Amino acid sequence: MTLKALAVACGLLFAPVALAGPAGAVDIQRIVSPKGVEAWLVEEHAVPVIAVSFAFEGGSAQDPVDRPGVAYMLSGLLDEGAGDLDSRAFQTALDDHSIDLSFDASRDVFSGSLRTLSDNRDEAVRLARLALTEPRFDAEPVERIRSQILTRIRAGERDPGEIANREMMQAVFGGHPYADPNEGTLDTVATIAVEDLTAYKDKILARDNLKVAIVGDIDAAEAGKMLDALFGDLPAEADRIEVAEVGPRTAQAIDVTLPIPQAVIQIAGNGLKRDDPDFITASVASYILGGGSFSSRLYTEIREKRGLAYSVWLGLIPLDHAGLWFVSTSTRSDKADEVVSLIEDEIGRFAEEGPTEQELADAKAYLIGSYPLRFDTSSAIADQLLAIQLEDLGIDYVDRRNDLIAAVTIEDIRRVSKRLFAGDDRVVVRVGTPQS
Repeated sequence: MTLKALAVACGLLFAPVALAGPAGAVDIQRIVSPKGVEAWLVEEHAVPVIAVSFAFEGGSAQDPVDRPGVAYMLSGLLDEGAGDLDSRAFQTALDDHSIDLSFDASRDVFSGSLRTLSDNRDEAVRLARLALTEPRFDAEPVERIRSQILTRIRAGERDPGEIANREMMQAVFGGHPYADPNEGTLDTVATIAVEDLTAYKDKILARDNLKVAIVGDIDAAEAGKMLDALFGDLPAEADRIEVAEVGPRTAQAIDVTLPIPQAVIQIAGNGLKRDDPDFITASVASYILGGGSFSSRLYTEIREKRGLAYSVWLGLIPLDHAGLWFVSTSTRSDKADEVVSLIEDEIGRFAEEGPTEQELADAKAYLIGSYPLRFDTSSAIADQLLAIQLEDLGIDYVDRRNDLIAAVTIEDIRRVSKRLFAGDDRVVVRVGTPQS
């Protein structure tokens, strides 16, 4: 969890990688270590840096049913002492060698990130291996991380955005692991024991559900040795529980009273999983409708024409076992009804009519032209390659992605927009001061 202040001399830890042309010019190698650990590798010897991004399929959806928050708490503790190094000694070793090691847990994956100078590779691998295989879970760091999480949860109980997120996930996924907050609740985090952390680690951190991306100053042979040194001592197979597919429950309106001058508004509907054949088309449609651009439909109608919100965003949230489309904005409490109506009207109009040819052309130009920006550092490349593996898109996806965007037609957009946005079966959550 600790961010390292030193970015290694002149910022080399996150130094730009020299790409020859578009993102598709990245040369990705599939390698398999002597012990059978697979990874995708991009060799880049211009700077003496190695970035490793890795993830174990599972995430907080694998938390005990009665104890959400275990995966999240574990992610904060793996670098708090391991092997013969207590928390202070472990962190000192990372700092002394300018190694960046961190972990995180989302709903579907437990992930890690390792960044190091080439000269410090062996020490970086040693420390990361210890964190994964021999975490100590000493009393002081366990209680310190627990306290930090509880403080964060308490702060979230007063934060309108966090309240809206919690209410939305409960509304659409109630009864499913996705409904539980990643970080857990005040009650569950207070009861998480070292045995829970150890059990999760032993069940989920294994080689058969592991995805790895390596970018930087290392060749395939050395990368194979590094993979075995880093991950070779993990169990061969994970012991994951089966997580059910879930269709979001929609057609709900939820108002939460909070004495604040603005209302936070979230709207969600049934979306698509990443493996849906219509996902690329849906991503283009969502960008036109509300994807963060100053020219999006929702931004134009709500911000530019009426000045009712500072920003408004619509996007897709593909999870392993469900999919959502999701809108987020905030406005003056006395304008909340108007903003909700405008959003719903614009979504309905888009479902009926689709975009203009110019809107589609502009969206394609942006989505294609901005793609190389996702590959501008070794860390960014590693993260992108890891995401592609987790989504099972294929090692050639970087080469194919822009062609898939370019092939989307206006007829495709209209068809998929009807599939996504037609009807009124959506969840609306508003947090703020209700108006009479």
